[in-house]
Amino acid sequence: MQLTEEHQEIRLLIAVVQAQDAENAISALQRLNLSVTRLPSVGGFLGRRNATLMIGTSARLEPAVMDALQRNCRQRVEYIAVPLESAPLPLPAPTPITVGGATVFNLEVERYEEI
Repeated sequence: MQLTEEHQEIRLLIAVVQAQDAENAISALQRLNLSVTRLPSVGGFLGRRNATLMIGTSARLEPAVMDALQRNCRQRVEYIAVPLESAPLPLPAPTPITVGGATVFNLEVERYEEI
């Protein structure tokens, strides 16, 4: 099905969020009358559980979607153990890193079908 003139501004937002933020983000998006598909995923750097949210929306609602994700997906400081290079024994030193928030990919939809 080719999109009609009135539907030319369709977007697919793919948001990667921390697993503990996913339910709140989904609830906020559903309050905007949006359908959300949740896929389990794992982060590459720390190997932590994430959720990948697929959100179909119009370009007009995109700012509201981004606002909902920003309000419900917060960043956190976590510590990882990094070995000290100058130590005689490999003693790990806790190093703070910032994780979380939402990473959002915005794709313009040229065509979609409902079958």
